[in-house]
Amino acid sequence: MRQSLAAIALATTVAAVTSVAIGAPQTAPAALKAAVDGSTRTPANKLRDRYRHPAETLAFFGVLPTDTVVELYPGGGWYTEILAPYLSARGTYYAAAPMPNGVKGLQTLIAKDAATYGKVKVAAFPAKPGEPTVPAGSADVVLTFRNVHNWRFGGADAAQTAFNAAFAMLKPGGTLGVVEHRLPEARDSALEEKSGYMKTSSVIGFAKKAGFEVAGQSEVNANPKDTADWPEGVWTLPPSLRLKDVDRAKYEAIGESDRMTIKFRKPA
Repeated sequence: MRQSLAAIALATTVAAVTSVAIGAPQTAPAALKAAVDGSTRTPANKLRDRYRHPAETLAFFGVLPTDTVVELYPGGGWYTEILAPYLSARGTYYAAAPMPNGVKGLQTLIAKDAATYGKVKVAAFPAKPGEPTVPAGSADVVLTFRNVHNWRFGGADAAQTAFNAAFAMLKPGGTLGVVEHRLPEARDSALEEKSGYMKTSSVIGFAKKAGFEVAGQSEVNANPKDTADWPEGVWTLPPSLRLKDVDRAKYEAIGESDRMTIKFRKPA
């Protein structure tokens, strides 16, 4: 009986995932295209646009230049280079990450170009007592790019806490945008703890448990060449190329990972 119930639950989850409408490619507004094409972006980061599709991705998530936007775990600032200038005149951009190491990328950008990045607000995520936070119910959009697996590593699952926190940050009707390396649904879920890939059903499960609704999915960041079964997980592929020169040409020809792109909405 226990196995039968588990099978029914899995089938229901997969059906829910596959029934979500796949969004058509989005046309990016002129202001967003200008930010993506901006001269302040690092040339090496621009070279990755063909894999990360920033204009189309942000257009799909509906990010407006007047929005208050929170990016969780901005890392070295790949999206910061786009979002900071895009939001600087009329919006607000928060970089939210563990203090102090999680915002070192932002600090480097500010030191290099305070005029472009000096207005970025910093928040601790997760926050300890006394650290700056994103006010509850203040954000129009929360974004996270290729980070859910970081919260899922090694069985120490902090993913649900992260989704719950994102829900609290958002205004009613606000958007959570998630891009994540995609693990095929038929694979062993234990791979989520070490491969860097996540199942779409798992990501949707965390979001729904936090209170989100699925607003749509896009295949803008899909890569059918990625079979998600590499010897060093997702880091086998560019840009990490963890195997260095071993089969380098093969992995460069595959390109960066296959990624889900999901838009969630906090109910109004």
